[in-house]
Amino acid sequence: MGKLEAVLEKYLLYLVHIKVLSNQAFAEFWQFYWRKLVKLALIGLGIFFLPFSALAGTFTETFDGGKLDNWQELVMFGIDAPGNWEIVDGELQAIHDTGGVTRLLTIGEETWQDYDVEFDVKPLESHGPGGNIAIATRIRRKWEVPWGVICRIVEDPAAGPVAECFAGNLHGDVFLTYDEKPHPLLKLRKWATFKLAVHGKRLIFWINGKQVLDPIILEPLHGFPDFPTGRIGLGLANYTARFDNLKITGPGIPNRGGLSVAPQTKLATTWGNLKQF
Repeated sequence: MGKLEAVLEKYLLYLVHIKVLSNQAFAEFWQFYWRKLVKLALIGLGIFFLPFSALAGTFTETFDGGKLDNWQELVMFGIDAPGNWEIVDGELQAIHDTGGVTRLLTIGEETWQDYDVEFDVKPLESHGPGGNIAIATRIRRKWEVPWGVICRIVEDPAAGPVAECFAGNLHGDVFLTYDEKPHPLLKLRKWATFKLAVHGKRLIFWINGKQVLDPIILEPLHGFPDFPTGRIGLGLANYTARFDNLKITGPGIPNRGGLSVAPQTKLATTWGNLKQF
């Protein structure tokens, strides 16, 4: 923490002490303040690494530009029902209230191999059983259909809330579950950070800096491939949620910074004609 942040924190705590500011208001402001610092840091990374595009391997997206260029939607089971994705106040908002079918917004190249991917997510409202928040990796077309690996926190009507990672033909109905363990649902209106690290055949899933499942080995099993390369994705089912501060790092990842085109005019923009993956 720098000197400016330390002074600001002491001043806010003083306001709490003399009862000008409540503890809740302090917590909410401090969370907002630090999130803005994270966003500025990601933008700074993009600017710093632009001259070193051959070496840096850092792709960032803060959704400040108001566009979803190069993103593609993927709906599991191949259901032809585009979701509601829009950028609101420099954050990606998704609304899905039609059941437990996961919708992903994907970006990247099918040749991407080893990388870490992380983003912030804040569920705003749950719309019923089967809801989930998901992060996906190594999505690519094989035999003319999309295959990939998805990790998520899901509200299972039978088993309760769990963390799970599974893979398969994302337009099919048979999947290979690598691991599944009980895990609390994300708190509504609270930011959380999802992260996947996939290097070689090894995949690890984190939430808020804590590993939530054992390391997964992506071996070809029971007719399923080993998912060697592919795009990334973020998504949900039966939730309204906000996403922000996407960062992908690794060899072969192109450098791109989430620079705002018009930072003073962050109007809500709906993109209903996203390409389907």
